[in-house]
Amino acid sequence: MNRAREPIGVIGTGYVGLVTAVGFAELGSEVWCVDIDAAKIERLRAGDVPIYEPGLDELLAANAERLHFSTELSEALEHTRLLFVAVGTPPTHSGDADLSAVHQVVDAMPAWDTSQAGQRALVMKSTVPCGTGAKIKRIFREQGKSGFSYVSCPEFLKEGSAVRDFLHPDRVVIGDEHDWAGEAVAALYEPFGAPLVRTDVASAEMIKLAANAFLATKISFINEIANVCEEVGADVVEVARGVGLDARIGPRFLQAGLGYGGSCFTKDVSALKLLAANSGYHFQLLNAVIEVNELQKRRVVSKLQRHLSSVVGKRVALLGLAFKPNTDDMRGASSLVLAARLHAEGAEVRAFDPVAAEEACRLMPNLEVAASALEAVADADAVVLVTEWPEFLELDWKQVAAAMRGELVIDGRNVLDADAVRSAGLAYEGIGRGPIEHPSEAGAATRVGERAEG
Repeated sequence: MNRAREPIGVIGTGYVGLVTAVGFAELGSEVWCVDIDAAKIERLRAGDVPIYEPGLDELLAANAERLHFSTELSEALEHTRLLFVAVGTPPTHSGDADLSAVHQVVDAMPAWDTSQAGQRALVMKSTVPCGTGAKIKRIFREQGKSGFSYVSCPEFLKEGSAVRDFLHPDRVVIGDEHDWAGEAVAALYEPFGAPLVRTDVASAEMIKLAANAFLATKISFINEIANVCEEVGADVVEVARGVGLDARIGPRFLQAGLGYGGSCFTKDVSALKLLAANSGYHFQLLNAVIEVNELQKRRVVSKLQRHLSSVVGKRVALLGLAFKPNTDDMRGASSLVLAARLHAEGAEVRAFDPVAAEEACRLMPNLEVAASALEAVADADAVVLVTEWPEFLELDWKQVAAAMRGELVIDGRNVLDADAVRSAGLAYEGIGRGPIEHPSEAGAATRVGERAEG
């Protein structure tokens, strides 16, 4: 698989850029990576991966000879004709995508005459609004850079499994103007053997936004079903199982919980809604998806208030802080809203996350962070599972019960063994799983004895 292949440039070494660079290096390409962050480049040159992504550091080390890191764009231009753009496009205060980094890349490109200097193309990996490619082509013409071709090649990487997703994609989307650049990008991806969607630039841009918006819609839908299930005594896990067996629907993204988070869903749903609005269309469905998601993060506070009468002065332990397991990314994390609301209501909050604690403390300086799950639950009146890290699924709930002051466990992701929690003498409540079952008197007595022995 490591046969000689076309070299590429990658501009931006965040999640998408670094995984793309390392992935193509694994396939045999020489890769020139460019980033304006000199400290990050020095870390990468030393083999130090600045983000948490399973398998990425091993793959970088294995392909170090083919990976070149620099703050200078000239090196990538000298050695490559395909420049993959993977810079950040965070939301602005209005909710639109901030394309300033993309435009900095475009402006940094030199004037280019294909007849004299050879072929060059920008390959857009950054998630951008539909119509961005057309605007960049216009800018190229205005700046005397019409020798640059343009390709849209959106990424579909999931944080926590990005390396696997890159090496085993379920599809590759390429939007181009039917010139050499699209063919060259298709040739790079040919070894993956994934379904290839060749289309126009605008459609490729829309595919990425539409895909994430649809997945976010499924999550908000099942969370609404979960909320109804709580009112009528149904179990959303059983409902989702029955619904998901319909081949037209499928089981994925039908897990009720605290709502979606991360940078992609949050940003892309908002960007698509505003893209529609700016184009004269009111996207009512996405308004509801966003509203449901924001309210879902706050429902846990209502559950705590209902079962504890008041959270004032109560200690609540949060298990997990990152927006999902296997990442340290806190962007859009439910824990941010949950911790802020609990603090505002007068509760004491102590949390534990195996990876994201440092970033969480940067974002929430007043958050008390424990060194372990058992330390987090010590003397807690209630425990909330926020992120479904595997180690939380393997907790000894009798130890947890012995450490706690109260008895309430709220499973914010519906992944815990409810019977194991209850058999430890604790009260379990999930999301959309019917009324809470409190521990029996015998279970409570057993727990008191265990606590006294401990």
